[in-house]
Amino acid sequence: MNEKIGNVWIQDRIIMLRKQRVMLSTDLAELYEVQSKALLQSVRRNIERFPVDFMFQLSDQEFAVLRSQFVTAKWAMSRTPPYAFTEQGIAMLSSVLRSPKAIQVNIQIMREFVAIRKLLLSHQELAERINQLEARYDQQFRSVFDAIRTLIEPVLKPKRRIGIHSDET
Repeated sequence: MNEKIGNVWIQDRIIMLRKQRVMLSTDLAELYEVQSKALLQSVRRNIERFPVDFMFQLSDQEFAVLRSQFVTAKWAMSRTPPYAFTEQGIAMLSSVLRSPKAIQVNIQIMREFVAIRKLLLSHQELAERINQLEARYDQQFRSVFDAIRTLIEPVLKPKRRIGIHSDET
């Protein structure tokens, strides 16, 4: 399921940052059809609803790396690093942004996050089943299992993380 709002595919805007799936404030503002400044102003007025595990601002290093990977993005020319919202932070935005458009966008974004989780779970279950089958059958099927494993391996590998990372983040 890849939802589209206007001419924007939601799944394309969900990125991995600090071991979390997040969306940038600039992309969210575009989806909600508001200025990024207005979105962040609403968040600041209700900052108690956005703890650090719901929202964080990118570091200068993360922003530089992200900018180099997404040179054509509208926000790439910005001087200040955008904010990143986790799934919970995006859900909390629905209590801050109350327009009908914001409600519809939030519903579609939440569906997209759920679809991503289901997809990852189904691939993990498939890999486990293959391992179980391989353990039950003898050497003659090893080449079949190896072929299947190479087909699903790219899907199981996590996307390359963006930014500078330490072991704690």
